[in-house]
Amino acid sequence: MPDPFLLHLPTTETIPVIASLPHSGLLISKEITDTLKASHRHYLPNQDWHLDKLYDFLPHLGVTVLQAVYSRYVVDLNRSLQEPLFGNFWQSVVAEKTAVNTAIYRTPPSREEVEQRVEQYYRPYHRQLQALLNEQIEKFGKVYLLDLHSFLGLIEDEICLGNGNSTTCSEHFISVVEAAFCSQSYQVVRNKSFSGGYITRYYGQMPQVEALQIEVRYPVYLNANQLDGTSIPDWQVPEFDEAKHKFESIFEQISKTLVAA
Repeated sequence: MPDPFLLHLPTTETIPVIASLPHSGLLISKEITDTLKASHRHYLPNQDWHLDKLYDFLPHLGVTVLQAVYSRYVVDLNRSLQEPLFGNFWQSVVAEKTAVNTAIYRTPPSREEVEQRVEQYYRPYHRQLQALLNEQIEKFGKVYLLDLHSFLGLIEDEICLGNGNSTTCSEHFISVVEAAFCSQSYQVVRNKSFSGGYITRYYGQMPQVEALQIEVRYPVYLNANQLDGTSIPDWQVPEFDEAKHKFESIFEQISKTLVAA
């Protein structure tokens, strides 16, 4: 069974920036797949399609990248371990239904099975993220955490930045990121529906950590005609290539500005 995460270390001089990709994994074990309703065995909605490929340039900028391997429907790494562990899509660590309230399981997991998922997938990711943050704090004195996501629905804006309504990072940090996206003519909003999930808010409490959630609307980098909710959209499309080219410039600008500060 594959590890619950992939760690992509910088291929150039390390900078005090860590990127977290908690929802880009798509793997679901056969044991879990067999418990799903037939309609969900080949496709589950609201996953952060192909962000691992979109952001694969980050290590070349000196950024450390932690990437989930398993689907958010196995365990949601961006939720706190509060009760109920199995329940609401937006709150529980294991979702009972999709974001649009469609039942996922033919045979729901037992309490023991949910706890096993937490131990097997959730805790290792967070232990690794905490260790990376601690290492960089020790080395640099502070660290910037980027929690990277994508979405469709809720809002129509292209890029949504979330910092817990100004509680998880400085005005300087969010302004640097906002300016970089605007420089490539993206339309950006702050804390609109997406104000930062568990990862941003939890690690953003650490005094030496500035945490920011970045949500990218699917059509920014995927073909809008493939977003019909019946199959995983293709990343080998012109929209993806164009967005990736722009994102490389954006994150190079962000990295240089943060390091210069």
